Amino acid sequence: MQLLFERSHTGRRCTILPACDVAVELPDASLCRAQAPHLPSLSENEISRHYTELAKQTHGVNDGFYPLGSCTMKYNPKVNDEIASLPGFAAIHPLQPQSTAQGCLEVMDLARKYLCEITGMDDMTFQPAAGAHGELTGLMLIKAYHQANGHFERTKILVPDSAHGTNPASATMAGFQVVSIPSLENGCVDLDALRAAADEHTAGLMLTNPNTVGLFDPNIAQITDIIHQAGGLCYYDGANLNAIMGIVRPGDTGFDVVHLNLHKTFSTPHGGGGPGSGAVGCKNILKPFLPSPTVVGEEGALRLEQNNPQSIGAVKAFYGNFLVVVRALTYLMTLGKEGVPEASSNAVLNCNYMMNHLKDVYDIAFDTGCMHEFVMTLANLKKEKGVSAMDVAKGLLDNGIHPPTMYFPLIVEEALMVEPTETEPREVLDHAIAILHEIYQTAQSDPEKMHQMPLHTPVRRLDEVGAARNMILRYNFGA
Repeated sequence: MQLLFERSHTGRRCTILPACDVAVELPDASLCRAQAPHLPSLSENEISRHYTELAKQTHGVNDGFYPLGSCTMKYNPKVNDEIASLPGFAAIHPLQPQSTAQGCLEVMDLARKYLCEITGMDDMTFQPAAGAHGELTGLMLIKAYHQANGHFERTKILVPDSAHGTNPASATMAGFQVVSIPSLENGCVDLDALRAAADEHTAGLMLTNPNTVGLFDPNIAQITDIIHQAGGLCYYDGANLNAIMGIVRPGDTGFDVVHLNLHKTFSTPHGGGGPGSGAVGCKNILKPFLPSPTVVGEEGALRLEQNNPQSIGAVKAFYGNFLVVVRALTYLMTLGKEGVPEASSNAVLNCNYMMNHLKDVYDIAFDTGCMHEFVMTLANLKKEKGVSAMDVAKGLLDNGIHPPTMYFPLIVEEALMVEPTETEPREVLDHAIAILHEIYQTAQSDPEKMHQMPLHTPVRRLDEVGAARNMILRYNFGA
């Protein structure tokens, strides 16, 4: 496939706009480029065909089954986009007078109230632009709380080894020392190890529940109590909230702060990495430290409040990715009070259905009832037949199915983590189950064929290590 630069022909353009009728002011010559940028010259239909061709070589939720574990790649209803495209929302400007943006402020205020109700929190900010950004913000709240109370010695964050993968990195970025807490053979937190690690230096705990092996920890109340008894705070990673939204509130199980992935749980597009929203909710003890600005006032007279003396400050320009919040609120209002827990129940049902129809041939890492995702281990298959989790993933690509999450969580050898979500019908699940059975049979009878997959995708098996270490980031215009 040709690049845009290779399709380019001098003189072609895709606009019919008149010449600029405003004086052009250029910067000082010393600041200008020595050479003009290499911008491709193409017509509108050439550009359209290029990106249509690219789209045909990718796989998204609209193309087929996308069971990427811990990512909740569910279908996003089109009504969300329709509401977000209304002129009053789409054409809003962050610097316009707040009196002319009351509807937008009401959206943020109403979304805040609904999400606080779902999570059991007292207040919430929509500033963070992504999940990991929300993690960092939540940890900054914890740090600000301890420092405001003169507890500068609290420098440790405890992170179970079954937590979401970004947790240790976020804690490190926030300036904390990370202490890993091991899991028991049942995939849940080792309480004895947690008690031993929780001391006067503990700032808090980062926990994902259900965890990354798809299990709801039955000792969750004990876990948060251990941390509180030690003087720390409890942070809830909302990566897996899709399994419990409307059923279990993190705030009711002892958590002080939570981040949500609006671009996952609340059905707004992932968008190829953005825009997203890592909304952060907290209990009243952390409310004074929330990023500024915050939405305050009464309905019809709302405003953005900047004067919060204890605030950690802004973590993003303006107030986050507003249209993502619009989509999330649309999703919640569409589902309603009854639909939110039903969505979670269906996610759990779909997951258990798949797991129980695969465990006759695949080894399930934790063969108990799961929540929204489950983990298969291909350790024995690799040992006996030389077929790895990567091989099975490539085989799924040949059948139009996006692979599950591979080689995570790290506590499971040769892991494949499957999350079917609630938006898939039984027919799609049955098809995926049948394909996985066929792949297993191929692995048994012709393991060498598995090493050659994918056979029918636009690109065959790549040298992924070489590509990561020898990246080509610039186009050679002289070639």
